[in-house]
Amino acid sequence: MSGRNINFNPGPAALPLDVLKIVQEELLDYRGSGLSILESSHRSKEFEAINDQTIALVREVLGLDEDYHVLFLGGGASTQFALIPMNFAGDGRTAAYVDTGSFANKAMKECEAVSTVHVAFSSKEEKYRRVPDMNEIRYPDDAAYLHLCSNNTIEGTQFWQFPDTGSVPLVADMSSDIASRRLDYKQFSLFYAGAQKNLGPAGVTLVVIRDGFLATARKDLPSMLSYKTHADSKSLYNTPPVFAVYVMKLVLEWIKSKGGLAGVEKLNEAKKDLLYGAIDAAPDFYVGPAEKSGRSWMNVTMRLPTEDLEARFIADAKKEGFVGLKGHRSVGGIRFSIYNAVSLEDIAKTVDFMDRFRRSA
Repeated sequence: MSGRNINFNPGPAALPLDVLKIVQEELLDYRGSGLSILESSHRSKEFEAINDQTIALVREVLGLDEDYHVLFLGGGASTQFALIPMNFAGDGRTAAYVDTGSFANKAMKECEAVSTVHVAFSSKEEKYRRVPDMNEIRYPDDAAYLHLCSNNTIEGTQFWQFPDTGSVPLVADMSSDIASRRLDYKQFSLFYAGAQKNLGPAGVTLVVIRDGFLATARKDLPSMLSYKTHADSKSLYNTPPVFAVYVMKLVLEWIKSKGGLAGVEKLNEAKKDLLYGAIDAAPDFYVGPAEKSGRSWMNVTMRLPTEDLEARFIADAKKEGFVGLKGHRSVGGIRFSIYNAVSLEDIAKTVDFMDRFRRSA
Protein backbone atom coordinates (compact mmCIF):
# COMPACT_ATOMS: atom_id res chain seq x y z
CA MET A 1 0.00 0.00 0.00
CA SER A 2 1.28 3.45 -0.86
CA GLY A 3 2.15 5.68 2.04
CA ARG A 4 3.01 2.87 4.48
CA ASN A 5 6.42 3.02 6.11
CA ILE A 6 8.68 0.06 6.80
CA ASN A 7 8.18 -0.38 10.52
CA PHE A 8 11.17 -1.35 12.68
CA ASN A 9 9.60 -0.23 15.96
CA PRO A 10 10.44 -2.60 18.84
CA GLY A 11 6.89 -2.67 20.16
CA PRO A 12 4.16 -1.88 19.48
CA ALA A 13 5.54 -3.23 16.25
CA ALA A 14 4.65 -4.15 12.69
CA LEU A 15 1.49 -6.16 12.14
CA PRO A 16 0.92 -8.26 9.01
CA LEU A 17 -0.80 -6.20 6.33
CA ASP A 18 -3.15 -9.11 5.62
CA VAL A 19 -4.28 -8.99 9.26
CA LEU A 20 -4.80 -5.23 9.19
CA LYS A 21 -6.98 -5.58 6.10
CA ILE A 22 -9.20 -8.13 7.85
CA VAL A 23 -9.49 -5.84 10.87
CA GLN A 24 -10.41 -2.98 8.57
CA GLU A 25 -13.05 -5.05 6.80
CA GLU A 26 -14.63 -6.36 10.01
CA LEU A 27 -14.24 -3.30 12.20
CA LEU A 28 -17.69 -1.72 11.87
CA ASP A 29 -19.73 -4.93 11.81
CA TYR A 30 -18.10 -8.09 13.14
CA ARG A 31 -19.42 -10.95 11.01
CA GLY A 32 -23.01 -9.76 10.91
CA SER A 33 -23.31 -9.11 14.64
CA GLY A 34 -24.26 -5.48 14.04
CA LEU A 35 -21.48 -4.35 16.37
CA SER A 36 -17.76 -3.68 16.12
CA ILE A 37 -15.59 -6.10 18.04
CA LEU A 38 -14.39 -2.98 19.87
CA GLU A 39 -17.83 -2.59 21.44
CA SER A 40 -18.79 -6.25 21.83
CA SER A 41 -19.42 -7.74 25.25
CA HIS A 42 -16.80 -10.17 26.51
CA ARG A 43 -19.78 -12.36 27.48
CA SER A 44 -21.16 -12.41 23.94
CA LYS A 45 -21.19 -15.62 21.92
CA GLU A 46 -19.02 -13.87 19.33
CA PHE A 47 -16.22 -13.15 21.77
CA GLU A 48 -16.51 -16.45 23.59
CA ALA A 49 -15.89 -18.10 20.22
CA ILE A 50 -12.88 -15.82 19.58
CA ASN A 51 -11.48 -16.61 23.02
CA ASP A 52 -11.85 -20.38 22.53
CA GLN A 53 -10.40 -20.25 19.01
CA THR A 54 -7.40 -18.21 20.14
CA ILE A 55 -6.65 -20.65 22.96
CA ALA A 56 -6.81 -23.53 20.48
CA LEU A 57 -4.58 -21.69 18.00
CA VAL A 58 -1.92 -20.98 20.65
CA ARG A 59 -1.78 -24.69 21.48
CA GLU A 60 -1.74 -25.69 17.80
CA VAL A 61 0.87 -23.21 16.58
CA LEU A 62 3.19 -23.74 19.56
CA GLY A 63 2.71 -27.51 19.70
CA LEU A 64 1.19 -27.70 23.18
CA ASP A 65 -1.05 -30.27 24.80
CA GLU A 66 -4.22 -29.75 26.81
CA ASP A 67 -2.19 -29.79 30.03
CA TYR A 68 -1.10 -26.20 29.33
CA HIS A 69 -3.37 -23.36 30.40
CA VAL A 70 -3.49 -20.46 27.93
CA LEU A 71 -4.23 -17.10 29.54
CA PHE A 72 -4.84 -13.65 28.05
CA LEU A 73 -4.04 -11.04 30.69
CA GLY A 74 -3.58 -7.29 31.00
CA GLY A 75 -0.67 -5.45 32.55
CA GLY A 76 2.02 -6.39 30.07
CA ALA A 77 4.96 -8.71 30.58
CA SER A 78 6.20 -6.35 33.29
CA THR A 79 3.29 -7.35 35.53
CA GLN A 80 4.32 -11.00 35.15
CA PHE A 81 7.72 -10.03 36.58
CA ALA A 82 5.90 -9.63 39.91
CA LEU A 83 3.10 -12.19 39.56
CA ILE A 84 5.43 -15.11 38.90
CA PRO A 85 7.35 -14.86 42.20
CA MET A 86 4.15 -13.96 44.05
CA ASN A 87 2.52 -17.16 42.80
CA PHE A 88 5.46 -19.55 42.89
CA ALA A 89 8.26 -18.28 45.16
CA GLY A 90 6.54 -17.58 48.46
CA ASP A 91 7.19 -19.12 51.90
CA GLY A 92 10.87 -18.17 51.87
CA ARG A 93 11.78 -20.10 48.73
CA THR A 94 14.59 -18.97 46.44
CA ALA A 95 14.01 -18.23 42.75
CA ALA A 96 16.91 -18.33 40.27
CA TYR A 97 17.36 -15.73 37.52
CA VAL A 98 19.55 -15.50 34.43
CA ASP A 99 20.49 -11.82 33.99
CA THR A 100 21.19 -11.16 30.30
CA GLY A 101 19.60 -7.80 29.63
CA SER A 102 17.55 -4.88 30.86
CA PHE A 103 14.23 -6.72 31.04
CA ALA A 104 15.77 -9.86 32.54
CA ASN A 105 17.24 -7.61 35.21
CA LYS A 106 13.90 -5.89 35.82
CA ALA A 107 12.23 -9.26 36.30
CA MET A 108 14.89 -10.17 38.85
CA LYS A 109 14.43 -6.88 40.71
CA GLU A 110 10.67 -7.45 40.95
CA CYS A 111 11.28 -10.88 42.46
CA GLU A 112 13.57 -9.35 45.07
CA ALA A 113 10.58 -7.42 46.41
CA VAL A 114 8.74 -10.61 47.37
CA SER A 115 11.29 -13.42 47.53
CA THR A 116 14.96 -14.38 47.69
CA VAL A 117 16.84 -14.26 44.37
CA HIS A 118 19.76 -16.42 43.29
CA VAL A 119 21.65 -14.96 40.31
CA ALA A 120 22.29 -18.02 38.15
CA PHE A 121 24.31 -16.02 35.59
CA SER A 122 24.88 -12.38 34.74
CA SER A 123 26.51 -10.65 31.80
CA LYS A 124 25.81 -7.19 33.19
CA GLU A 125 29.51 -6.40 33.65
CA GLU A 126 29.99 -7.25 29.96
CA LYS A 127 27.27 -4.75 29.01
CA TYR A 128 24.94 -7.65 28.20
CA ARG A 129 26.75 -8.46 24.97
CA ARG A 130 26.18 -12.20 25.27
CA VAL A 131 24.03 -15.00 26.60
CA PRO A 132 25.65 -17.80 28.62
CA ASP A 133 26.85 -21.23 27.66
CA MET A 134 24.59 -23.72 29.39
CA ASN A 135 27.34 -24.82 31.79
CA GLU A 136 27.65 -21.24 33.08
CA ILE A 137 24.11 -21.26 34.50
CA ARG A 138 24.17 -22.39 38.13
CA TYR A 139 21.32 -22.53 40.61
CA PRO A 140 20.18 -24.46 43.70
CA ASP A 141 18.54 -27.85 43.17
CA ASP A 142 15.60 -26.70 45.26
CA ALA A 143 15.02 -23.40 43.43
CA ALA A 144 11.36 -22.52 43.00
CA TYR A 145 12.08 -21.97 39.29
CA LEU A 146 14.77 -20.73 36.88
CA HIS A 147 13.76 -17.60 34.97
CA LEU A 148 15.34 -16.29 31.78
CA CYS A 149 14.52 -13.89 28.94
CA SER A 150 14.78 -15.78 25.66
CA ASN A 151 15.48 -12.69 23.55
CA ASN A 152 16.92 -9.42 24.83
CA THR A 153 15.15 -6.69 22.90
CA ILE A 154 17.41 -3.82 23.89
CA GLU A 155 20.79 -5.53 23.63
CA GLY A 156 20.09 -7.73 20.59
CA THR A 157 20.99 -11.14 22.01
CA GLN A 158 19.02 -14.38 22.00
CA PHE A 159 19.13 -17.86 23.50
CA TRP A 160 19.64 -20.62 20.94
CA GLN A 161 19.49 -23.42 23.47
CA PHE A 162 17.95 -23.68 26.90
CA PRO A 163 19.18 -25.39 30.06
CA ASP A 164 17.86 -28.81 31.01
CA THR A 165 16.65 -27.90 34.50
CA GLY A 166 15.41 -31.31 35.55
CA SER A 167 12.99 -30.96 38.46
CA VAL A 168 13.42 -27.17 38.62
CA PRO A 169 10.65 -25.47 36.58
CA LEU A 170 11.93 -23.41 33.63
CA VAL A 171 10.22 -20.03 33.18
CA ALA A 172 10.77 -17.68 30.23
CA ASP A 173 9.90 -14.17 29.15
CA MET A 174 9.48 -14.67 25.39
CA SER A 175 7.98 -11.30 24.56
CA SER A 176 10.17 -10.51 21.57
CA ASP A 177 10.76 -13.88 19.92
CA ILE A 178 7.69 -16.00 20.62
CA ALA A 179 6.35 -17.83 17.56
CA SER A 180 9.35 -16.78 15.46
CA ARG A 181 10.96 -20.22 15.06
CA ARG A 182 10.49 -23.90 15.79
CA LEU A 183 10.97 -24.61 19.46
CA ASP A 184 10.01 -27.25 21.99
CA TYR A 185 7.72 -25.12 24.14
CA LYS A 186 7.00 -28.13 26.34
CA GLN A 187 10.37 -27.66 28.05
CA PHE A 188 8.93 -24.63 29.84
CA SER A 189 6.71 -24.81 32.90
CA LEU A 190 5.59 -21.24 32.25
CA PHE A 191 6.29 -18.74 29.49
CA TYR A 192 4.80 -15.38 28.74
CA ALA A 193 4.90 -12.64 26.11
CA GLY A 194 3.52 -9.18 25.59
CA ALA A 195 1.65 -9.48 22.30
CA GLN A 196 2.86 -6.22 20.81
CA LYS A 197 5.91 -7.61 19.04
CA ASN A 198 5.04 -10.89 17.30
CA LEU A 199 1.47 -11.74 18.29
CA GLY A 200 -0.72 -8.67 17.97
CA PRO A 201 -1.29 -5.16 19.31
CA ALA A 202 -0.47 -3.80 22.73
CA GLY A 203 -2.98 -4.57 25.45
CA VAL A 204 -2.85 -8.33 25.95
CA THR A 205 -0.18 -10.56 27.45
CA LEU A 206 -0.06 -14.27 26.68
CA VAL A 207 0.75 -16.45 29.70
CA VAL A 208 1.05 -20.23 29.24
CA ILE A 209 1.36 -22.46 32.32
CA ARG A 210 1.71 -26.21 32.64
CA ASP A 211 -1.06 -27.61 34.80
CA GLY A 212 1.33 -29.37 37.18
CA PHE A 213 3.23 -26.14 37.84
CA LEU A 214 0.02 -24.18 38.34
CA ALA A 215 -1.00 -26.69 41.00
CA THR A 216 2.00 -25.55 43.10
CA ALA A 217 0.94 -21.88 43.12
CA ARG A 218 0.02 -20.12 46.35
CA LYS A 219 -3.64 -20.29 47.29
CA ASP A 220 -3.71 -17.18 49.51
CA LEU A 221 -3.32 -14.41 46.92
CA PRO A 222 -5.93 -11.79 46.02
CA SER A 223 -8.08 -13.11 43.17
CA MET A 224 -6.72 -10.85 40.43
CA LEU A 225 -3.12 -11.70 41.32
CA SER A 226 -3.65 -15.47 41.20
CA TYR A 227 -2.95 -17.31 37.96
CA LYS A 228 -5.44 -19.99 39.07
CA THR A 229 -8.25 -17.43 39.01
CA HIS A 230 -7.63 -16.69 35.35
CA ALA A 231 -7.00 -20.31 34.40
CA ASP A 232 -10.26 -21.44 36.01
CA SER A 233 -12.24 -18.77 34.16
CA LYS A 234 -10.43 -19.06 30.77
CA SER A 235 -9.26 -15.44 31.21
CA LEU A 236 -12.85 -14.20 31.59
CA TYR A 237 -12.82 -13.51 35.35
CA ASN A 238 -12.85 -9.81 34.55
CA THR A 239 -13.18 -7.90 31.28
CA PRO A 240 -10.33 -9.07 29.05
CA PRO A 241 -8.64 -7.00 26.30
CA VAL A 242 -11.25 -8.07 23.74
CA PHE A 243 -9.88 -6.33 20.66
CA ALA A 244 -6.28 -7.39 21.30
CA VAL A 245 -7.29 -11.05 21.71
CA TYR A 246 -9.25 -10.84 18.45
CA VAL A 247 -6.20 -9.50 16.60
CA MET A 248 -4.00 -12.17 18.19
CA LYS A 249 -6.33 -14.80 16.73
CA LEU A 250 -5.89 -13.26 13.28
CA VAL A 251 -2.10 -13.14 13.65
CA LEU A 252 -1.97 -16.81 14.68
CA GLU A 253 -4.10 -17.70 11.65
CA TRP A 254 -1.65 -15.70 9.51
CA ILE A 255 1.28 -17.66 10.99
CA LYS A 256 -0.51 -20.89 10.06
CA SER A 257 -0.98 -19.61 6.52
CA LYS A 258 2.79 -19.06 6.26
CA GLY A 259 3.51 -22.69 7.09
CA GLY A 260 3.44 -22.38 10.85
CA LEU A 261 6.64 -22.02 12.85
CA ALA A 262 8.69 -23.79 10.17
CA GLY A 263 7.55 -21.25 7.60
CA VAL A 264 8.20 -18.15 9.68
CA GLU A 265 11.55 -19.55 10.83
CA LYS A 266 12.67 -19.94 7.22
CA LEU A 267 11.66 -16.36 6.48
CA ASN A 268 13.26 -14.98 9.65
CA GLU A 269 16.51 -16.81 8.96
CA ALA A 270 16.69 -15.30 5.47
CA LYS A 271 15.98 -11.83 6.88
CA LYS A 272 18.67 -12.00 9.56
CA ASP A 273 21.23 -13.45 7.11
CA LEU A 274 20.65 -10.56 4.72
CA LEU A 275 20.78 -7.85 7.38
CA TYR A 276 23.72 -9.21 9.39
CA GLY A 277 25.49 -9.87 6.10
CA ALA A 278 25.28 -6.18 5.26
CA ILE A 279 26.65 -5.24 8.69
CA ASP A 280 29.51 -7.73 8.56
CA ALA A 281 30.42 -6.73 5.02
CA ALA A 282 31.39 -3.23 6.23
CA PRO A 283 33.07 -3.84 9.63
CA ASP A 284 34.85 -0.49 9.61
CA PHE A 285 31.53 1.34 9.33
CA TYR A 286 28.74 -0.89 10.69
CA VAL A 287 29.48 -2.71 13.93
CA GLY A 288 27.23 -5.26 15.63
CA PRO A 289 27.90 -5.05 19.40
CA ALA A 290 26.32 -8.42 20.29
CA GLU A 291 28.55 -11.51 20.21
CA LYS A 292 27.91 -13.40 16.99
CA SER A 293 27.11 -16.69 18.75
CA GLY A 294 24.17 -15.07 20.53
CA ARG A 295 22.89 -12.59 17.97
CA SER A 296 19.16 -12.04 17.93
CA TRP A 297 17.08 -12.81 14.87
CA MET A 298 14.44 -10.36 16.07
CA ASN A 299 16.36 -7.28 17.26
CA VAL A 300 19.46 -6.48 15.24
CA THR A 301 21.61 -3.86 16.96
CA MET A 302 24.27 -1.80 15.22
CA ARG A 303 26.67 1.05 15.88
CA LEU A 304 28.29 3.51 13.46
CA PRO A 305 31.68 5.23 13.89
CA THR A 306 30.14 8.31 15.57
CA GLU A 307 26.90 9.30 17.24
CA ASP A 308 26.52 12.10 14.70
CA LEU A 309 26.57 9.55 11.89
CA GLU A 310 24.01 7.46 13.76
CA ALA A 311 21.69 10.46 14.08
CA ARG A 312 22.11 11.19 10.37
CA PHE A 313 21.45 7.54 9.50
CA ILE A 314 18.19 7.59 11.47
CA ALA A 315 17.09 10.90 9.93
CA ASP A 316 17.94 9.91 6.35
CA ALA A 317 16.27 6.52 6.82
CA LYS A 318 13.08 8.16 8.05
CA LYS A 319 12.97 10.35 4.92
CA GLU A 320 12.96 7.14 2.87
CA GLY A 321 10.23 5.50 4.93
CA PHE A 322 12.23 3.42 7.43
CA VAL A 323 10.96 4.18 10.93
CA GLY A 324 11.70 3.00 14.47
CA LEU A 325 15.47 2.64 14.06
CA LYS A 326 16.70 4.57 17.08
CA GLY A 327 18.30 2.27 19.66
CA HIS A 328 16.96 2.16 23.20
CA ARG A 329 17.83 5.27 25.20
CA SER A 330 19.90 3.17 27.62
CA VAL A 331 22.33 1.96 24.94
CA GLY A 332 21.96 4.25 21.93
CA GLY A 333 22.93 3.19 18.43
CA ILE A 334 20.67 1.67 15.80
CA ARG A 335 18.18 -1.17 16.24
CA PHE A 336 16.23 -3.02 13.56
CA SER A 337 13.33 -4.95 15.09
CA ILE A 338 12.58 -7.48 12.37
CA TYR A 339 9.65 -9.39 13.82
CA ASN A 340 7.56 -11.86 11.83
CA ALA A 341 5.49 -9.19 10.07
CA VAL A 342 8.57 -7.48 8.57
CA SER A 343 9.04 -8.90 5.08
CA LEU A 344 12.17 -10.08 3.30
CA GLU A 345 11.48 -7.38 0.70
CA ASP A 346 11.57 -4.79 3.50
CA ILE A 347 15.02 -6.05 4.54
CA ALA A 348 16.29 -5.98 0.97
CA LYS A 349 15.26 -2.33 0.70
CA THR A 350 16.95 -1.62 4.02
CA VAL A 351 20.22 -3.23 2.93
CA ASP A 352 20.17 -1.16 -0.24
CA PHE A 353 19.73 2.01 1.83
CA MET A 354 22.58 0.96 4.15
CA ASP A 355 24.92 0.52 1.19
CA ARG A 356 23.99 3.90 -0.27
CA PHE A 357 24.36 5.63 3.10
CA ARG A 358 27.80 4.14 3.72
CA ARG A 359 29.04 5.22 0.31
CA SER A 360 27.78 8.79 0.82
CA ALA A 361 29.06 9.23 4.38
